[in-house]
Amino acid sequence: MDILFICGSAQPGKDGVGDYTRQLCVNVIKYGHKAQILSLCDQQVKVFTVENQTHSDTSVIVHRIPITTRNKNRLIWVQEILKKFEPHWISLQFVPYSFNPKGLPFWLPSFLKSIRGNQKWHIMFHELWIGLDQNDSYKTKFIGSLQKSLILKILKIKEPLINTQTKLYQAKLKSLGYNAPLLPLFSNIKNEVSVIDLNKNELELRFCIFGSIHYGAPVEKFINDLKLVLSSSKEKRALKFLFIGHCGHALGEWKKILLENKINFEITGFIEEEEISKLLSSCNYGISTTPYILNQKSGSLVAMFEHQLKVLCVARNWNVKGFKHGTFLNLVNYKNKESINQLINQKFLFSNENNLEFVGSKFLNGLKERY
Repeated sequence: MDILFICGSAQPGKDGVGDYTRQLCVNVIKYGHKAQILSLCDQQVKVFTVENQTHSDTSVIVHRIPITTRNKNRLIWVQEILKKFEPHWISLQFVPYSFNPKGLPFWLPSFLKSIRGNQKWHIMFHELWIGLDQNDSYKTKFIGSLQKSLILKILKIKEPLINTQTKLYQAKLKSLGYNAPLLPLFSNIKNEVSVIDLNKNELELRFCIFGSIHYGAPVEKFINDLKLVLSSSKEKRALKFLFIGHCGHALGEWKKILLENKINFEITGFIEEEEISKLLSSCNYGISTTPYILNQKSGSLVAMFEHQLKVLCVARNWNVKGFKHGTFLNLVNYKNKESINQLINQKFLFSNENNLEFVGSKFLNGLKERY
């Protein structure tokens, strides 16, 4: 099969969905298929660009259309790419904010409808609409209703094969009348550290937060509970927090509380994948600030699992009407001191669910069944 992946942006290390798309594309190529990438609204290029990007020693052709491009020209370039490549499938990697900075790409349904050709369509919903939390503001819910309307229009245009990665999104798509088998995320950060090279710091007990920090986490309560748990244990190592990558504005609250409690921390900023892997491997536990109900969509969480870290979810509570979530492997939902003890005492359980080869095979099998 020949597959054209469409995402928003494709600058390596600058766009999570773009990085996901590149790795999946490389995996497809390694299975013997032809695949290319088209970034439809690329924020890092100023002119239409065709380039080769390399991952795991495999080169991928990437077509990059600037976000500032007029849709008339955008469509011309898309049609030229389709004419030359002639894919059997187009796989749209959908996030509303990838195609419009405000998350409202009103132009997208009619644009997709204008694309000519006999190719079949696949959509991977990395995100749906905002405003699902019952505590969200009226403004957020209103924007979410507009996004939901846009998604319905897209779904009615192409009769696509659909996937998503969370049970919540799967349930919401089902409520719209669409079946969406789960396609789990895989880690964008490969574990590059061998067991022989693994060197946990014997003097420090390390917790890491990787990537964007979500607002509203009960940081102060968590730190107080963590100190109480450690003080009553035999743990003598100094506590240290690592903030890896671009963590965003919510990092400020963590810094403030850690400083008040005289807890050591390090902020790396943007670093290369190999260095991220080394730092993750040096840690004892991970922390996710993504609401527990949404953790299946967190690439940072999957990266921590890739590095065999048990993870504590320290996040604001989400309540979605009519939906009850289950539990997740190697992830503990923080509520109190008992949650921290549970994290410490449980064993890490291995799973292939977030393995790239497993996910790539599942993706291709889904296409073959429809092809």
